[in-house]
Amino acid sequence: MMKTGKIVCFFLLFPLLLTAQEKGLMNTSHSNHVKLKNVAMTDVRWTKGFWAERFEVYKDTLILSMWKTLNDPEISHSFRNFEIAAGEKEGAHSGPPFHDGDFYKWFEGMASVYAMTNDPKLDSLMDRIIRTIGKAQRADGYIHTPVIIEDRNQTNEETAFSDRLNFETYNLGHLMTAACVHYRATGKRTLLDIAVKATDFLCRFYETASAELARNAICPSHYMGVVEMYRTTRNPAYLNLAKNLIDIRGMVENGTDDNQDRIPFREQTTAMGHAVRANYLYAGVADVYAETGEQKLKENLELIQQDIVNRKMYITGGCGALYDGVSPDGTCYEPDSIQKIHQAYGRAYQLPNITAHNETCANIGNLLFNWRMLQLTGEEKYAEIVETALYNSILSGVSLDGKKFFYTNPLRISKDFPYVLRWPKERTSYISCFCCPPNTVRTLCEVQNYCYSVSDSGIWFHLYGGNELNTTLPDGLKIRLTQTSDYPWDGRIAIKLDEVSKEKDFSLYFRIPAWCSDAQLKVNGKPVNISLKSGSYAEINRKWAKGDIIVLNLDMETQLIESNPLVEETRNQVVVKRGPLVYCMESVDMESGHTIDAIMLPANIQLTPQKMEIADSPVVCLEGKANVISDNTSWGNTLYRPMKNEKQTISIRLIPYYAWGNRGKGEMTVWMPVSR
Repeated sequence: MMKTGKIVCFFLLFPLLLTAQEKGLMNTSHSNHVKLKNVAMTDVRWTKGFWAERFEVYKDTLILSMWKTLNDPEISHSFRNFEIAAGEKEGAHSGPPFHDGDFYKWFEGMASVYAMTNDPKLDSLMDRIIRTIGKAQRADGYIHTPVIIEDRNQTNEETAFSDRLNFETYNLGHLMTAACVHYRATGKRTLLDIAVKATDFLCRFYETASAELARNAICPSHYMGVVEMYRTTRNPAYLNLAKNLIDIRGMVENGTDDNQDRIPFREQTTAMGHAVRANYLYAGVADVYAETGEQKLKENLELIQQDIVNRKMYITGGCGALYDGVSPDGTCYEPDSIQKIHQAYGRAYQLPNITAHNETCANIGNLLFNWRMLQLTGEEKYAEIVETALYNSILSGVSLDGKKFFYTNPLRISKDFPYVLRWPKERTSYISCFCCPPNTVRTLCEVQNYCYSVSDSGIWFHLYGGNELNTTLPDGLKIRLTQTSDYPWDGRIAIKLDEVSKEKDFSLYFRIPAWCSDAQLKVNGKPVNISLKSGSYAEINRKWAKGDIIVLNLDMETQLIESNPLVEETRNQVVVKRGPLVYCMESVDMESGHTIDAIMLPANIQLTPQKMEIADSPVVCLEGKANVISDNTSWGNTLYRPMKNEKQTISIRLIPYYAWGNRGKGEMTVWMPVSR
């Protein structure tokens, strides 16, 4: 039995007016163990450049086309399930048990767009949807459409929490998060009312559930959700529940690596098991630390993050290498301790390319985890992963026109690969496991929330791009600034201070990415004598005034990146990287008669940036000369053959990895052989 504390109705005590930090994507305004706090969801607006162009696609095509999908029972039964559970339609539940959570993720994305646009049509649509969700909820607060529909139809085939693989808490977690975002975006408490009832139900459930039943926590989005509900309502029972959710992991004998609960979390120091579930867990534990300050949690999270980044993460920020793999537990390596895992992190340096799983949800989880670690510490290494995942393994999950999606994000595609993989090689408009597309929607519609943070001392710049910031520091100082940049295509970032409410010393912290070997910073045309070390934040503290102009130049030298030789699949190969972007080669760009397998990059290759368009979207490609190292004779069923020592030079073109697969079906590779 788990004691979560008395449930008190804090809902009526909510402030009518929220401060800027209380209106952030995450409300860490009262979190005592974070270094950085969020700006309000309405504080940042895209103006011109990369993310402005992407947001135009997302706020219209991505949001509305997905609503058509989710609202069409002939394609997806997602919203129809809510209508049936609410008694508005007749029928049976259809689709996976996590369909509710997928719908909540999409809803969160819509609320985030509304915060930026104030579009009355979106507001009306959200009101309509919330009414249906509210009618579907049981009087005790429980809401999970498979069970509620069975109850309504009196078939009695589903009961609450009877199957630990039924994703009930996963769905509830995404409801909580969506409700908090909707409340901050609109000021309305309609969905939050529903989430309060659901969270209260979960508190009561954990007070009486057996340890075995309480382990019903597959893919624990509810860790993040419960903490965010605590931050919104200040109900201490919710924080107590969140702490108990960590305590209960590993309390039963038949826990699994797949669910990260074979051993207690406080004994885990390496990333293990199902990558989506793992990253959601780590993000949720980081939220708990932000509120409690339990040092052991932070210590473990730091070790786990370094295990991921240094031994188990793809260069794109992708996570979960193996479709089906094995994962040793967190204490030892013994043959009889190994368990089969789906979407596994696998063992250290186990990073295949053609079969790389890299589910988009896992990559998003990587962002959520590292963003929280950045807030806790203010350390640039976490911002580096946020940026890497965003620009590469998350953006790659959706087509440039915003209509088609990947479930997995491999680093190589070969037409000759003799196995049928579980997921298609091309993006599709609907995936039977529809968890990634709405997760991609909400994440990419929320990118503006990852650009800046504030602290007691000033403003922190994390992601660069054309935008306007209008925010208030914790001490009440109002600041408005304009950022102008063609980032990530160009490393010049110009910031103009449009308003500073009063004369006062404060700091601006500019991220100097780890990939940048040469940075220059000027204020009002004069160089600033401060450290501009790669992988750090450069602090300028002074009495700022309206009209001040800061120009940061980040050198975007094209680099050839090699891997640790323990990664067998990429030994003697390199990746081309420019700024935050990983590049790849597609067969559509090859000269006639040559294949991507025949190309070897000279170690001293000169690659020239060139502007082009792919699917009407502007990109910067890289062009140069490379060697052809093999003939074009088909390998057929041959395993080995003598190498022919023939070499010629051809022109090649590389494109950003996120943009691959937008010009028809073809081959692709990120890693390429190199000659030194």
